[in-house]
Amino acid sequence: MQGVWRELAGLVLPVDCAGCGRPRTELCTQCHRALVREGRGARRVTPRPGPEGLPPVWAGAPYADEVRAVLLAHKERGALRLARPLGVALAGAVRRVRGSGAPVLVPVPSARRAVAGRGHDPVRRIARAAAADLRRGGAGARVLTVLRQCRPVADQTGLSAPQRLANMSGALEVRGGARRLLAGAPVVLVDDLVTTGATLAEASRAIAAAGGRVAGAAVVAAPRSAFEIKWN
Repeated sequence: MQGVWRELAGLVLPVDCAGCGRPRTELCTQCHRALVREGRGARRVTPRPGPEGLPPVWAGAPYADEVRAVLLAHKERGALRLARPLGVALAGAVRRVRGSGAPVLVPVPSARRAVAGRGHDPVRRIARAAAADLRRGGAGARVLTVLRQCRPVADQTGLSAPQRLANMSGALEVRGGARRLLAGAPVVLVDDLVTTGATLAEASRAIAAAGGRVAGAAVVAAPRSAFEIKWN
């Protein structure tokens, strides 16, 4: 219900740009361009040191400035209508994953307590917006929420790369009965942000253990240092 009330409030109350604070626009043209990179396309990212088992990862934009502000507004402040432009950025990254024609998008799961606290699941919402953008562009895509946490994990904030890897090791599994849904179609793991890559590596392990084929991973944003080709 929290998400519903936020959406209703956004229809009747003036809002400021989530990226730069410009008044009376939820996302101004300049910040929208920063998010979707003016059509220049996503780029390959490699966290260093990358964990074993990390699939190829593509990101739509650097996690900085306006992009960081927009992601946080959607994730933590419930600016739900930002899911569509964030989904466009994610769809651009999905398109760069090789061998992902007509992909199955599998969102990285959030902890139940985090979803309850926020009133929505931000990654799932962005994944659905990305799939819709891919379909509008003529590419088949669907979202399967087949991953779940099978044990509690600590908040990753503030953890080092080795600590994050230990925290996520063995933490994800494919839901019972969902294995057959993974047969045949290439899986693209999706998330809003990649930092060390520990979560995506664990998600890839869980999908492979269930018999699925991971073509790669796509995220909205990544740290500038992770991009193999630097942004101008």
